[in-house]
Amino acid sequence: MTTSTTTDLPTQRGGSRLTRQPLAAKVPEITALFWVIKILTTGMGEAASDGLGETSLVLGGIVGVGGFALALGLQLRSDRYHAPTYWFCVSMVAVFGTIMADILHVATGLSYYVTSAFYALVVAGLFTFWHRTEGTLSIHHIDTVRRERLYWATVIATFALGTAVGDLTGLTMHLGFLASGWLFLAAILVPLVAWRLGVNATLCFWAAYVLTRPLGASFADWIGKDHSIGGGLGFGDLKLVGILVVVIAALVTWAHRSGHDVQRPIPVDAR
Repeated sequence: MTTSTTTDLPTQRGGSRLTRQPLAAKVPEITALFWVIKILTTGMGEAASDGLGETSLVLGGIVGVGGFALALGLQLRSDRYHAPTYWFCVSMVAVFGTIMADILHVATGLSYYVTSAFYALVVAGLFTFWHRTEGTLSIHHIDTVRRERLYWATVIATFALGTAVGDLTGLTMHLGFLASGWLFLAAILVPLVAWRLGVNATLCFWAAYVLTRPLGASFADWIGKDHSIGGGLGFGDLKLVGILVVVIAALVTWAHRSGHDVQRPIPVDAR
């Protein structure tokens, strides 16, 4: 699902309309590379949140919340797409989203059925508000301050939703993490096939985007967790994080140097 963007929008002036001023594209071109890095960051975020939490709740909170605040601040202050900044933000959202989902489950005692439904409603609410206020959910048009904020709010919610759903299938429904991973791998092929058959590209993109979280997290849990937890291999969460960080950094460095993932202009009325 390849897309691109434009920055040729009329400038809005005055008062509350400042958030609608145009800015350069700050999200990447949606290519195969995007999906690979995205899935890797989901696995890294899941393993990092769990590994740090088991080591020290204080350390996990500092890295998860502090790292997220730092990364999002850098991304929002940037004036254009910068691959290391963008993917640093996505990585920290992956950790923070996992923390959000886990805290809701542990602190309230709610089942993963309930927390999954809750975050699904949050995601649906954000999509509804975004579409009603902006007229489009297209990744082509993350080109105003308000759209960028809506984009990141939605991304955070999808990470939390995916974490809850992955734990629901892997633990509550007793499928185990490996079977859950294969389940979500099959599921993510549905929007890909639908897109190839001509179904709305924006709908297919966001369906696949939501599914990347439980897909990456399920395989990460399978590799990192002990066998007694969802049938894991017992490799270790933090060791897995180290490997994934190196791989992600290498791919992001290549993308940044090659410019492979910089969005190309499209007509302003494209949706």
